[in-house]
Amino acid sequence: MAITRQWLDQQADAIEAVLGTHKAPAVVRGAIVSPRYIRYTLQPHPNTRVNKVANLAEEIALALGCSQVRIVRNGAFISVESPRPKPTPVRLLPLCDSLARVPGFSAVLGLDENGEPLLLRLIASDVVHVLVVGATGSGKTALARAILTSLALFNQPDELQMILIDPKGRGFGALAGLPHVVAPLAQDTAAVAAQLQQVVKEMERRDHARVSLPALVVAVDELADLLQTGGKPVEQALGRLAQRGRESGIHLLACTQKPSASLIGSAMRANFPVRLVGAVASRDEARYATGIADSGADRLEGKGDFLLVSHGDTIRFQSAWVSESEITALVAEMRGEPRELTVYRRSR
Repeated sequence: MAITRQWLDQQADAIEAVLGTHKAPAVVRGAIVSPRYIRYTLQPHPNTRVNKVANLAEEIALALGCSQVRIVRNGAFISVESPRPKPTPVRLLPLCDSLARVPGFSAVLGLDENGEPLLLRLIASDVVHVLVVGATGSGKTALARAILTSLALFNQPDELQMILIDPKGRGFGALAGLPHVVAPLAQDTAAVAAQLQQVVKEMERRDHARVSLPALVVAVDELADLLQTGGKPVEQALGRLAQRGRESGIHLLACTQKPSASLIGSAMRANFPVRLVGAVASRDEARYATGIADSGADRLEGKGDFLLVSHGDTIRFQSAWVSESEITALVAEMRGEPRELTVYRRSR
């Protein structure tokens, strides 16, 4: 289905009609079409309360003919976000190829709510460690793969190194051959504990030598499961890296389905100032995952529909996606191995 100006006008009229019927008048001032959803910008009447509009989410979704809508306040306006009839994927490699310049140590996340490339610089003082949260099907592991792939694209192995911890062996396996990866893929509990202890020793060495380069990214899939099975050695090592890794140039990229207090302690969560939150099951889980009330994470569409949460602010974005075959070809290219297909052209 083509999204035309006429169709958008009809959808805007439907929103205004619902709000008018329920005595919460507002005017739709415009719409932005992103790869995953359409965001309508509403200017409410001075007497219209935001929570009254939010409580009409089901009625608005019914009028628009979609499964659900996400309603959030955006400054003096209210945003109503509805899923596109046919969402379009954001391919990582073409997106990276379109960028004229990417600052060092920056990951390409995808496209933001305005359709602009969204980057995250790991070494920024307000980033350091990143927690990726989302239920099964949210796309959290795919997002982590895109982050690691984009970091490898725009940073040389002597500038940025990686350690991959993947208990199930399905998330990061394709990335294990990157020249940036400095240790074997750690899967079983003993290997994970040993690998983390080595990273802690490296952190101590760097602290003593007062060096922080090359940057070292420790990527952990299934964090909550790992903390349960790995016990105190894993928990203590990750805790120390989360608390002290910044000064030594060590950054955690951790993925989990549920960042609950029973699985991930509050002290560790506090050391993840940036969270990338995908679809979760309930409003309570959304509040816990984002750390803020009424984030709307429980109304995300899944499959790469994410919120970037930092210091209480949120940005909705569609995460970039890269296939395993593209990663395999990319690894071969970076290692100078023969290949039949060039999958990217590196931009600087």
